[in-house]
Amino acid sequence: MTGPFLLLHDADNVLVARQNAAEGLVVALEGGDVTLARPIPLAHKIARHAIAEGAKILKYGMPIGVATQAIAAGAHVHVHNIRSDYTPTHVLQDADGISAGVGQ
Repeated sequence: MTGPFLLLHDADNVLVARQNAAEGLVVALEGGDVTLARPIPLAHKIARHAIAEGAKILKYGMPIGVATQAIAAGAHVHVHNIRSDYTPTHVLQDADGISAGVGQ
């Protein structure tokens, strides 16, 4: 466990927020400390380490999607930078009810 984030499986390349995490929060990761560039809502993910474009996103040790761009360690991992293996991401909404990726 790293502050407000939880590692669900040793193979995961993401950590899951077990509470809301504020922008500017310093999070200790394996590769060193990172500062969150944006608030991370409860149950959202951040990159455990850098993730290459095209790499599988692993949660619970299982693939849940593919990175659509390179994702830096500590960056928010959500529908704006992954393509789901299970649902069409263009219809999903972010936690604030606004379609993810709009205005970013």
